[in-house]
Amino acid sequence: MNLIIVESPTKARTISRFLDKKNFKVESSFGHIRDLPTNKLGVNTRKDYEPEYIIPEKAEKRVRELKKLAQKADKIILATDEDREGEAIAWHLLYALGIKETQSERIAFHEITKNAILKAMENPRKIDLALVDAQQARRVLDRLVGYKLSPFLWRKIRKGLSAGRVQSVAVRLIVEREREIEKFKKEEYWEIQAELQKDKYRFSAKLWKKNDKLYKKLDINNKEQAEKIKNFLEKADYQVDNISQKETSKNPPAPFTTSTLQQSAYNAFGFSAKQTMRLAQQLYEGVPLENGKSTGLITYMRTDSLNLSKEALTAAAKKIKELFGEKYALKTPRFYKNKSKGAQEAHEAIRPTFISKDPQLIKDYLDPRQFKLYNLIWNRTVACQMSPAKIDLTVAEISARQKDKGDFYMLKAIGSVIKFDGYLRLINSNNKEDKILPPLNVKNKLSLNQITADQKFTQPPARYSEATLVKALEENGIGRPSTYAPIISTVQDRGYIEKDENKKLFPTEIGFLVNDLLVEHFKDIVDYKFTAEIEEKLDKIADGKEDWKEVIKNFYKPFLKNLEEKSREVKKSDFQTKLDRRCPECGGELVEKFGRFGKFIACLNYPNCKYTEKSAEDQTREKEIIKQEGNENGDIICEKCGAKMEVKNGPYGMFLGCGNYPKCKNIRRIENKIGVKCPKCGGDIIQRRSKKGRLFYGCNNYPKCDFVLWAKPTGERCPKCQSLLVYGPKETIRCSNKECAYTKEA
Repeated sequence: MNLIIVESPTKARTISRFLDKKNFKVESSFGHIRDLPTNKLGVNTRKDYEPEYIIPEKAEKRVRELKKLAQKADKIILATDEDREGEAIAWHLLYALGIKETQSERIAFHEITKNAILKAMENPRKIDLALVDAQQARRVLDRLVGYKLSPFLWRKIRKGLSAGRVQSVAVRLIVEREREIEKFKKEEYWEIQAELQKDKYRFSAKLWKKNDKLYKKLDINNKEQAEKIKNFLEKADYQVDNISQKETSKNPPAPFTTSTLQQSAYNAFGFSAKQTMRLAQQLYEGVPLENGKSTGLITYMRTDSLNLSKEALTAAAKKIKELFGEKYALKTPRFYKNKSKGAQEAHEAIRPTFISKDPQLIKDYLDPRQFKLYNLIWNRTVACQMSPAKIDLTVAEISARQKDKGDFYMLKAIGSVIKFDGYLRLINSNNKEDKILPPLNVKNKLSLNQITADQKFTQPPARYSEATLVKALEENGIGRPSTYAPIISTVQDRGYIEKDENKKLFPTEIGFLVNDLLVEHFKDIVDYKFTAEIEEKLDKIADGKEDWKEVIKNFYKPFLKNLEEKSREVKKSDFQTKLDRRCPECGGELVEKFGRFGKFIACLNYPNCKYTEKSAEDQTREKEIIKQEGNENGDIICEKCGAKMEVKNGPYGMFLGCGNYPKCKNIRRIENKIGVKCPKCGGDIIQRRSKKGRLFYGCNNYPKCDFVLWAKPTGERCPKCQSLLVYGPKETIRCSNKECAYTKEA
C-alpha cells in the first residue's frame, strides 16, 4: 500500500477519486505539522540562525496517526502544493514522521485532475531544498522582526502592539495615502458642454479651446469666467470644422494571476482578498458535481505567471468556435508577457481545469459565491484567446463663432462605435456603444439646444481599497502571491487599519503612531525598496543562487544593532502628551497616553500614583452618550437593579455597565445614532460594525426590524423612488435602491 499525504481533507477526497483504493491511501496533514514555538523566539541566533521547530499541540494527534500509517506503507508520496509553502510542508512531514528519503517521493501538480495526478505519479522527484530554504528564510525573518520589534513597541507605546516585516510596509502605504488626502486642497473648475443638433440627432460636445489655446482642466476656475463663455456660446453659430475617423483594436486582458484575480473579484463582487483566496482554494481542491464526486475546477491559485498550457489553449480555441464561430477565434494562440518581477514562468495562470465545463452547466453544484468566482475565471481565460474588438472612433472638431468678433471657441465631440465586439462578446456583454455621433461632414451647420456650465472640484487621491492595495504591493515588489491576503488581514486584525463605509482602508490613531515610530527609527523595516530587495533575495534562495542563512545574517546583525541603540535612545515619554495639568491626588504631572482600549490620562508618578481619567475625546463622547441615553436628570438607570449605569471602555469601544458591579453585571450596547429614522418601522438608524469590521447602518429595533444599509444615509429621500439616499464614492450621493440609478454630487 502506498500512502499519499496532502494538506487538506478536501484535496485528499478529490485525489482519492483517481486512484486504486487497494493500492493507494490518501490522507491529509491538516496543514502544517511543524512550526516555530509561540512562546519564545524559536530561532537560535548564536547557532547559525537554526530554527527550533516543534510539533504544535493541535497537530500531535494527527502526527501520531500519520506515523502509524507511514510505518505500514510501502512508499510515502508527498503531494502538497507546488509553492514554497507546500514544499516546506512536505519537508516537515519527512522529519516529523521519521520517513527515510529512500522511502518517499515528492510529486507536484498545477491542477487536481486525473491526468495531472497520474502524470505527476509517473514523474516523481525529490524535495526541492532550495524552495524549502526560501520558505524557512521568510519564516525566520518574520519571526526575528516580530519577536524583537514588538516588545520594543510594548515598552515605548503600550502592550499588545506588534510589528511585521511586510505588514508594516503595507500600513505605511495606507498612512501616507491618508496624509495626502488630509493635505489635499480642492480647487474649483468648471466644465462647459454644448448640446448640439444635426437634423433629428442630438449629441454633446465639450469646450476644447479658445482660438488656438487649449483649455487645461483648471483654466476655467470661477463662475464669472464660466458665465462669460456660456453667454458667448449661447449666441454663437456652430459649424463642423474637421472630422477624423480611425479604427482601433482592443485586445483582451491577460488570464488571471493571484493579484489580478483578487483585484477583479473585489471590483466585481466586493470580495475581500481573504474571501477570494478561500473560494479559490475550494474550487482548486474540489467541489462535488453531478456524480457527487469532488472535482477540482481551477488550477493552482497562488501564481504570478501568465502562461497557459497547450491543452488549455487548444480547449479554449475549440470552445470559442463552438460558442461564437470561427471569426471570434485566433489563428494562433495569444501569449502574454509578465511584467511582475520574479514571476515564476514555469507555473500557469489561474484557469479552469476543464474549459468544457461552462459555468452555467455546473451552476447548480456551486454556492453563489463559488459560481461568481468560477464564472469570472472561466470568462477571463476563454476571452484572452478571442479576437480583439474593433472600434470605430470618430472625433468632430466644432467651431463656435459670432459675427464681427475675432475670438472664437472650439468644441470637441467624440463618439465610438463597436464595429466588431470580439472578446467583448464574453467578458463585457453589457458594454454598449459609447457615444454615437450622427453622420457629420466638414462645414455642416449645427443648431444649439443648450449650454451647460457645471461647477466641479478636484478630488483628493482615493483611499486604498483591498484591490488597489494589492496592486500597489505588487508594483512595489512587496510580498508574493501567497502573502497578499494575509498581509491585509493581519493589519486589520492588529487594529492598525480599518474600513470605512465604502470598504476603503484608512489608518487608526495607533496605526499612525506605530508607523511614524517605525519610519523614524527603523527605516529599513518600512522602506519599500529595501523590502522589495528582501523579496528578490528570497527568490534567489528559491533558485539556489543565495544561501538563506547568509541572507538572514546580513539582515539581522544591523537590525539588532539599530534596535539596541533605539531601545536606549527612544523614551516612552516621546509618545505621551503632557497636558499642563496636575494630578488631583498627588500633584504630579498628568499625561495622555495609550492603553489597551485607546487613549487615557494618567499621572506621571505611576506606579506610585495610580490616578487615571478618560481622554478628552472620551469625556466629550461620554457627555454625548449621557445626553442621548440618560433621563432628564442625566442618569442612565440599570433596568435590572435600578442603579446608575456608567460609561466604560472595552476592547470594542465604549459601553454601558452597571455601577453596582460586580453584584450586578448588566451591560448595554451604546447606540451610535446618526439622526436618521428607519423608513421601515420608524426606529432609529444606528451605525454598527460587522464581525469582519465593516461599518453598516441598521435599525435599532433589530431583530424585529431587519432594515440595513452598507453606506451611510443622508436622511434625504430619492426624488425618483422615495428610498433613502446614501453617500457614495467621490463626493456623490446616490439612491440606496439598487434598481434606481439616481445620483448627484454631494
